[in-house]
Amino acid sequence: MSDDPQAHLRRAMLQQLRDWQSAGVNVAPHGRVLEVSEELLSAEVPAAQAAVAAAPVEPPPPVEPPKHDTTVPPTSPEPSPSEPPTPVASGNPQQQLDQLAAEVAQCVKCEELACTRTQTVFGVGSPTARICFFGEAPGADEDKQGEPFVGRAGQLLTQIIEACTFKREEVYILNTLKCRPPGNRNPTPEENANCMPYFVRQLEIIQPEYIVCLGKFAAQNLLQSEAAIGRLRGQFHEYNGAKVIATYHPAYLLRNPAAKRDVWEDMKMMLRDMGIPIPGDKR
Repeated sequence: MSDDPQAHLRRAMLQQLRDWQSAGVNVAPHGRVLEVSEELLSAEVPAAQAAVAAAPVEPPPPVEPPKHDTTVPPTSPEPSPSEPPTPVASGNPQQQLDQLAAEVAQCVKCEELACTRTQTVFGVGSPTARICFFGEAPGADEDKQGEPFVGRAGQLLTQIIEACTFKREEVYILNTLKCRPPGNRNPTPEENANCMPYFVRQLEIIQPEYIVCLGKFAAQNLLQSEAAIGRLRGQFHEYNGAKVIATYHPAYLLRNPAAKRDVWEDMKMMLRDMGIPIPGDKR
């Protein structure tokens, strides 16, 4: 490192005095000492400045910030993408029925029915219908088309609906079972029990004012009764706030046409309660 300019000047002056002493000069003129001093000073200062300029500038020591607890608390990892949960059914009745129909289509509770069906038969009609027509189980035609009451019995049911001054699309039609029993046999108690949650939810969504049970199995399953259809018909029953009418199945009417009169009497009872004029009624 270079000496301080003042120290270097002192050494130079001391050397000059020694040189004069060696030459026999005992008194140094004041002006000469000043001149020498100025010469030495003018020569040393630029050199010292150059040395300072050439010397690398060391950065000041880093200032440490106040010590704080910088420990980052552990956070829960972001959840990885996954299948969205099944959405809660919306307030739209049709959307709720569509969601339930998709669930029914995947049902395999009844192994025999799941293996022999062509497709499930859910229901058809208005999701806000005042009247639900509730049957027993799909037949061969329903199994092929995926819609309840489309065969000969279904055609007769459509005539009954129209005789009541309604259109088929204005009511809702469903069955106790959503799968066809092989050979059109009667549903077993286990099959009825397996399908019950589905038709219960259908009726909860639609909230009909009237439910027309078509046949023994429909009436007994809905009303939880073992009474014969002949004893159940001709009067109103109740199911979750809806008025229930039990009457004969259209398939039975195809075999016993005389029973059509009884069914029409049951329909007129419902129409009077609804306040709807009965076609051809002179009373």
